[in-house]
Amino acid sequence: MDQTDPDVPAPLTSPPAHMTPDEFREHGRAVIDWIADYWERIESLPVAATVQPGDIRALLPDAAPEQPEPFENLLADLDRVVLPGVTHWQHPGWFAYFPANNSPPSVLADTVSAGLGLIGLLWSASPALTEVESHVLDWLVDLCALPEHWKTTSVGGGVLQGSASDATHVALVAARHRASTRSGQPVEQMVAYTSEQAHSSVEKGANIGGFGHVRLIEVDEHQAMRPDALAAAVASDLTAGLVPAFVGSTVGTTGTTAVDPVRAISEIAIEHNLWHHVDAAYAGTAMICGEFRHHNDGVELVDSYVFNPHKWMMVNFDCSAFYVAEREALTEALSIDPPYLRNAQSDAGSVIDYRNWQVPLGRRFRALKLWWVLRSYGATGIRQMVRHHVAMAQELAQQLNDDDRFEIVAPHPFSLVCFRCRATDEGEAGAQAADRATDAIAAAVNDSGVAYLTPSKLDGRSIIRVAVGQSRTDRGQLDLLWKAISEAAV
Repeated sequence: MDQTDPDVPAPLTSPPAHMTPDEFREHGRAVIDWIADYWERIESLPVAATVQPGDIRALLPDAAPEQPEPFENLLADLDRVVLPGVTHWQHPGWFAYFPANNSPPSVLADTVSAGLGLIGLLWSASPALTEVESHVLDWLVDLCALPEHWKTTSVGGGVLQGSASDATHVALVAARHRASTRSGQPVEQMVAYTSEQAHSSVEKGANIGGFGHVRLIEVDEHQAMRPDALAAAVASDLTAGLVPAFVGSTVGTTGTTAVDPVRAISEIAIEHNLWHHVDAAYAGTAMICGEFRHHNDGVELVDSYVFNPHKWMMVNFDCSAFYVAEREALTEALSIDPPYLRNAQSDAGSVIDYRNWQVPLGRRFRALKLWWVLRSYGATGIRQMVRHHVAMAQELAQQLNDDDRFEIVAPHPFSLVCFRCRATDEGEAGAQAADRATDAIAAAVNDSGVAYLTPSKLDGRSIIRVAVGQSRTDRGQLDLLWKAISEAAV
């Protein structure tokens, strides 16, 4: 047997060489310096990547290296390979989608989490991971004026999921389990409801969960779900012998940040035993400010709720806070207890095992970065940022209202503004011309390099979404955006 053949395993007498602690310190400082330098120069970079498909792969070798490379090569390739293909979500000119902010304490906490290398499948696997998470999520209940029974010290509780989509999928599984227990009917007979403006994760989660039917409920002139249309759909499905099982409402839809009437939807859900889940992925952070909490009216009646600190709270992805009103309704649907996951504390019910609150078995120490951000900025700092962004969005809305070339197409209760070019001629031809002009503005702004926003559609018409929420954005950046929009407009 040829022991020099790389495909033939040779007997190992020692593990591969690792960096020494001193080498790790040296390279770690270099990485932190690179990140700090990136943040300092990010405003000089074009917001959107300008590469073409395949350009980045062309910079990579055809095969993985057989021998180790010096760390300096790895760091150099951040500039040579990675940065040319980066669209800069942390750029102050980022107005696309929703924000996905990071911050220095969050990045450092994630570094510590990676260094600890914990897998929090059980309380006993690392008690600190579980208890910090439970406690910090209880903090958020108080900070955002959420219902007291959602605390882990009560009958409900919070858990950090990877995304709001994950949380919605888990809520659908819990809804399916509860409906099956109550009705004895197969999942193919079950119906999930949400609005036409809801995030696609609801429909995707229902498909993954095996729901036989998904109903997209009509919205009103404010793009919010119509309770009367929901009630009619539920009544129709009951008459057809189906099992209404789940309704998802939204506080701050992806398209326009519309707010569904949570209380009215809850009354229908309670009457018909539907699991009611609220998606506040973006807007939930705003509830740290008292003036926005009326948008959460009725959440004390719902079964589950999610918002993303990784959007607007300066906690880098992934960190999605998912709450349930009754944790047993969730854990009964997700718990499987093989002997290798049993221990005295779990069997006694004296601890939380978050493996029973999610689809994966393992989980990272996500709560560390949330904990550090809350302590580094305090509630005061986060409120200041939210109010700053909302004020800038309202200023932009006023500029658009004052310019007869544009029209705002939806309410803007938070920091997203949606607009389009105003049609100068009546009829279909005028609408099509306005759509072309709107699309041209979006393309021109995104090609300019100074800002990045999202072209979209509403009721079949072209619109532009401007999400003011990047933590580094100031009024100077907003002025650059307005200049780019105004110059691109016909």
